[in-house]
Amino acid sequence: MAPAPKKNKKNSENTNSRLKLVMKSGKAALGYKATLKNLRSSKAKLILISSNCPPLRKSSLEYYAMLAKCNVNHYSGSNVELGTACGKFFNVSTLCVLDQGDSDILTAKAD
Repeated sequence: MAPAPKKNKKNSENTNSRLKLVMKSGKAALGYKATLKNLRSSKAKLILISSNCPPLRKSSLEYYAMLAKCNVNHYSGSNVELGTACGKFFNVSTLCVLDQGDSDILTAKAD
């Protein structure tokens, strides 16, 4: 049972490094309202949802993403960890990637 958490930790570190690259060289919108706005205008390419996002909010984001034909990744960490991975000092429950920049986050396999 010990190898499974290592693999999960490695995947989350991989996602974190890709996310840092997106924040540095690409464009991303943080927060629920900004994510919905970009989904409605079909600008979003990828949605990241934290693990402790409320279920109603999560289902509405997934519905809008399905209509916009946008990929959804469920981030394994909480909103505090997602905010830290983005390099911010506040909680981020949802994030949408508008431009990946130098990162390969859009082509990488979902964790």
